Amino acid sequence: MKALSIRNLPDDVYEAMKTMAAANHRSMQEHVRCLIEREVRLASGPGLAAARAWRTRLADRNLGDTVKDVQQDRAR
Repeated sequence: MKALSIRNLPDDVYEAMKTMAAANHRSMQEHVRCLIEREVRLASGPGLAAARAWRTRLADRNLGDTVKDVQQDRAR
């Protein structure tokens, strides 16, 4: 397995990560590994490809202003 060292991490970020790790009953190393693994899965998973496909399919459609439609409906 590979190792990773993170340099120049701001103190406030380190303390926030430490608090998050403790809240999730994890060590800092375990918590950071979990976050990195989750980010990699999200970036390379099928969800991202599906979102791109939908964005392409809906690109030329006029979807209107949903907020305005709801406001008009409530005003009736």
